[in-house]
Amino acid sequence: MRKPRAGTSGAGTAKEGLLARGAGAAALLGAAALLATSVPAAQAAPPAQTPAADVVPGTGTRTPALVDGLHESADAKAAPADAARSHLAAKESRYRIADPGRDLSPVQTLKQGADETVRLQQKYHGVEVLGGQYMVRMEKKDGKRVVTGTSGKYFTALTTSTTATVPEDVAVRRAVSSVAARVGGATLGKKDIQRAEGAKSAAGAALTGTSGGLVVIPRGTGVLTYRVTVRGTEATTGRPVLQDVYVDAHAGFPVLQYSRIKTLTAPKAATGTVKAAARAAAKSDAPTNPGTTGTGVKYSGDKVPLNIYFDASAKQYNLVDYARMAATSKNTLHTWDARAVDVGDASGRWPSGLKEFTNAGPDYSGDATATGAVDAHWAAGQVYDYYKNVHGRDSLDGRGMGIDSLVGVTLFGGPYVNAFWDGQKMVYGSGDEQYKTLSADLDVVGHEMTHGVVENTANLVYAGQSGALNEALADYFGNAIDVTVSGTKMDDPDSGLIGEDLCRTAKPRDCAFRDLNDGRTTAKDYLGVSFATDNGGVHLNSTIFSGALWNIRQDLDPKDPFLADRLVYKALSTYMTPLDGYTEARNAILAAAKDLKLSARQQNIVKRSFNAHGIVPGWENAIGVDSDQLFGKLNTTGTGTAAGGGWWATSKSNDDGTEPYSIWAGKADGTGSAKLISPNDGRFHVYPATDGKTVVWAAFGTSSLDILARPIAGGPTKKLYTSTTNVQNLRVENGTVVFESYDPFGGRHVGFLKPGDRQPTWVDGGRYELGTALPSLHHGTIAYAKLYPVGNDYKIGVETYDIATGATHLAQQLGEPQAIGQTGITGKNVFWLADENPADQGQMAVRRSTLAGTGTVDLSPEAGPGALIPFDLTASDDAVTVNTLLPDTRYRNETLPKLWQFSADGTRKGRVSCNRGEQLYPSSAGGRKVVWLDGTTGFTDLVTRDRPAGTCS
Repeated sequence: MRKPRAGTSGAGTAKEGLLARGAGAAALLGAAALLATSVPAAQAAPPAQTPAADVVPGTGTRTPALVDGLHESADAKAAPADAARSHLAAKESRYRIADPGRDLSPVQTLKQGADETVRLQQKYHGVEVLGGQYMVRMEKKDGKRVVTGTSGKYFTALTTSTTATVPEDVAVRRAVSSVAARVGGATLGKKDIQRAEGAKSAAGAALTGTSGGLVVIPRGTGVLTYRVTVRGTEATTGRPVLQDVYVDAHAGFPVLQYSRIKTLTAPKAATGTVKAAARAAAKSDAPTNPGTTGTGVKYSGDKVPLNIYFDASAKQYNLVDYARMAATSKNTLHTWDARAVDVGDASGRWPSGLKEFTNAGPDYSGDATATGAVDAHWAAGQVYDYYKNVHGRDSLDGRGMGIDSLVGVTLFGGPYVNAFWDGQKMVYGSGDEQYKTLSADLDVVGHEMTHGVVENTANLVYAGQSGALNEALADYFGNAIDVTVSGTKMDDPDSGLIGEDLCRTAKPRDCAFRDLNDGRTTAKDYLGVSFATDNGGVHLNSTIFSGALWNIRQDLDPKDPFLADRLVYKALSTYMTPLDGYTEARNAILAAAKDLKLSARQQNIVKRSFNAHGIVPGWENAIGVDSDQLFGKLNTTGTGTAAGGGWWATSKSNDDGTEPYSIWAGKADGTGSAKLISPNDGRFHVYPATDGKTVVWAAFGTSSLDILARPIAGGPTKKLYTSTTNVQNLRVENGTVVFESYDPFGGRHVGFLKPGDRQPTWVDGGRYELGTALPSLHHGTIAYAKLYPVGNDYKIGVETYDIATGATHLAQQLGEPQAIGQTGITGKNVFWLADENPADQGQMAVRRSTLAGTGTVDLSPEAGPGALIPFDLTASDDAVTVNTLLPDTRYRNETLPKLWQFSADGTRKGRVSCNRGEQLYPSSAGGRKVVWLDGTTGFTDLVTRDRPAGTCS
């Protein structure tokens, strides 16, 4: 759980492109969808033989999404997974799964009394299908077994080749490069010094990638990818990086990318051999005496009972609970002192030097209280007991796994206001002047531990809408446990607050992270954002669904709130699958309500709660915008857009997102039809630029990439340059092309190609001790950020380069910039973003100078009222437009990437558009007109406005 700060997506992260959302039930929604299908539900092929049961057709597949009300005999002697697959095979006309024994591998069997739920993973020609899971629910008693229902996602339209043509090492390099661009590519700063010299960053955490093999993304006919896990640390913030990047195995472009770190507002870390390392760090053998009891003083001052262990050899008591799982797995509930641990060392690995909390007597206070160790140990026991007693679940994995809590983790030795589940352990930050240690609220502990339950049941993918469901369930169960233990009544206005007990001085409602009673709905509040921002809105959009669940708990049976808990848990454990969105999850809970034999009145309460939050079929179509669409449903990620000379250029995939991206161009005034510019050759065509005469772009191939160009009026496509490293930030003017390249050591260099050039000219000579980045181009002059040595130090500034003469001018410095953001150049001025205080929340000044580098002034200051957190910039002679966040202490619509526009003289400032959700990749189309990629509706749309919107309420 983390205190949400504006800019957590970072100057280098929020610029990541939007993913396309499709109409299909398989859609993973956020800014858009991981999956898209062109077959609406109404057109899905019905089962050839309709059973006497409730059948919900799948979308874009012939396999039903849900079959309920069955009572069909199954093999009582076979193992549950074999019986389940035999049932699917026997009913091939219903399920359209040709060979379940070959194409469905067992994941898990959940047994609750007579009920058996078998979860099966789809394989396509032996390759895992991302999110492809199908479940068979059975009942076994009196020596007989019957199938009662099935549900999930099995994709029958897959036809893609499973033979990769991109070398695996190329995929890994491109994944690492993509993550590097996401976490740091929007600025050039002193943090890049050592990278420019070919060394690791000062944090000692170069990004590394590991291939997890081939995976099919089930978009349309399927996209074969390498799943590459990239690990490391952000150089400037110290935040851990753990991202899954899916690289197209036929063309080599990253088509999906999201963080795996699960917290209340951001990432999930890698799994590891935590239990083995933990037990080795403590003692190799469990004691014959399973432990004793003691007490502890919580952060609140309350005294609580604790299960602890007396180490007779050391004559001390340890915060180790052997008693709770003594009768089952004999694993333990451990609480560890991590005050000397940096968060980067605790994410996805077992840090060295950990010690158990010990005490001479059985009563804990002092450091154990101040660090949150007592709270973490006590609360972990409460959460374990809840799942055991209410749901019959033995620990987070259902099989008695050990529970480890690390408390007191810091960020570079300073405050860390965050907590997360990393696959095998909970990590709690130290807190700061506003927030107590993060384990000091039971709902936070319940939230993080529930992530472990979700991971070991539906395993909802932590991105977009399925990620929002993941967060919603963690909030719901965490808060249900909290109000139960505290005795808080469900009709208390503060019953839905998350993290309210962490406030040091503020009122609970003023610093709580979220409120499940906030009344948010899909129609008014759903925010379309990219996967680079909050993993596609996993926290931004979660209370839409958790609010509906909380309403169910309030209204279903006030005398038995556990009825709602059992309903939601039943849906999570036996109906939901990894790519479920809001609508699928609603259907899962309604089906579970029938399964639990809720009355008609109670089922109507469930429906009413979802309806009140706008979670109804087709809700995605009710979101409006104030901009004009130029080109819709692009189905792309990470490629951007451009405008110039009255034209726009952008990348687009096909309707289901399966085809490599192509470059299209059209008129910025919206007249006429869009033109296909790039060849359809199987490569990904990305990073376009145009001056209204020519379009240039990069084409990703299996081992290298080309910079290509083609006249808008038509003619052959020309190859201008081939690179084995990544290039970005292309610009074009009268045949001259400017771009940014990454050298093998991670250094960045701006180069240009004049008409007829075979090799680029580098503005810095390509020298490794220099760094140049973030170029802009106008009237034959390039502007760019420059990192350069001065004596024994480095400085950073903005330089212009006259292509015709090679003359350069360095802009006057104001203060001592630590980082420079995107530049823009016009016939009169150079504009850029400047950061002089990297310790703030990410605010940067919007700065201007003359072309000669004189008269430097700030159009918008870095500090003070109105300071922005900008990360992109585009300029015309009339206006400069910045893509920016606003400083705030929590994620909300106002703090998402928006477009703000200044007059060139700085006298006027206002919003470009009042669209909610995320607005990215602005490009000036002349005057005050801007085109950009907009995620408001959940799709990736290219839109424009002729004039700014002014103020937005």
